[in-house]
Amino acid sequence: MSEQWRNIAQQIKGIYRNKDFVPLHEPTFNETEIKYVTECIKSGWVSSVGKYVDEFEKKLAEFTGVKRAIAVVNGTAALHIALKIAGVKANDEVFMPALTFIATGNAISYLQAVPHFVDVSEETLGMDPVKLEEYIREIGVVKNGLLINKQTGRIIRAVLPMHTFGHPVDLDPLMEVCERYNLVLVEDAAESLGSFYKGKHTGGFGRVGALSFNGNKIITTGGGGVILTNDEKLADYAKHITTTAKIPHRWEYRHDEIGFNYRMPNINAALGCAQIEKMDGFLASKIQLTKSYQRLFEKIDGVELFTNPTFGRSNYWLQTIILDPEKYNRDFVLGVLNDEGTMARPIWTPMHELTPYMKCPKGDLSVTNELNNCVINIPSTPIKDNAFND
Repeated sequence: MSEQWRNIAQQIKGIYRNKDFVPLHEPTFNETEIKYVTECIKSGWVSSVGKYVDEFEKKLAEFTGVKRAIAVVNGTAALHIALKIAGVKANDEVFMPALTFIATGNAISYLQAVPHFVDVSEETLGMDPVKLEEYIREIGVVKNGLLINKQTGRIIRAVLPMHTFGHPVDLDPLMEVCERYNLVLVEDAAESLGSFYKGKHTGGFGRVGALSFNGNKIITTGGGGVILTNDEKLADYAKHITTTAKIPHRWEYRHDEIGFNYRMPNINAALGCAQIEKMDGFLASKIQLTKSYQRLFEKIDGVELFTNPTFGRSNYWLQTIILDPEKYNRDFVLGVLNDEGTMARPIWTPMHELTPYMKCPKGDLSVTNELNNCVINIPSTPIKDNAFND
């Protein structure tokens, strides 16, 4: 078995032109990034004010098809503010998948609200809408138009799905659940820039959505995030409170509420403006990489390359294989791949197993627990070719 996975590691290196070490995901920069960042430095406007912030927000709104995009310092900040402006309050509960990066739960906790973990679907790796509704019928009751958790007495305010590794969640039935039970839909689209659900970009279905531009994402601003919404008033409020809730004035510093110093610096936005110009090339290369992996794994018994569901178009941010646990031990495979210089990692430790969140309410998480033992991410950097040349 070791020899089989050593051979797979070498074939992955071949896809990446036989590098000694293949990282999980690294950014791709060229002359445009250097040009824009240099121009930003020369202008002196490198902090939270400058033309690149405005330009980046405009380009993102156009690309995702939403009315407004508000740039902030990182994806977690974007999600924090998205939940706040969507109406989540202290002691509310928010349904979220147990299988996600910890930032999803942290953003809820920043508001002194309570993460409530639900299971995911094998079809999408994201929140399972059928299982969610079955669970609501079991533990919920509607009073005065609000969904109440019968077990805790708390209001369940929102549903927070995450588009895992860029693969769109099945949003239509989730939106139907939200409508039936008066729940606010907020999308954690941190991983899904360039992903579409039935022809519409992810992050624009809920009342608010959030994107991330960490160094390992489809495009990067070094660190950064964006709040997406079609509600102009919410957008104005988001921009206000992420800029320390400062009242505009030529010289005075007056603030009308407790705000957050979350605005994206201009120098980061300059990098983002250069990156988003290459989105089409990045996405095309991700598809090319997926096809290469399909050829590699199609004849290997007990290994499935995860591909997007029929109702969506994934950006394939992180390439994902699912092992048959009866044939392969996850940690053994991870050990061989990493020993061979091909970086691989398991899926995140499920939220309900993390120390800060062990006491949070949760439903049946059988699929989450199964996937935890057999999902591996493999190198996913877009293959550098002419698509990225300036």
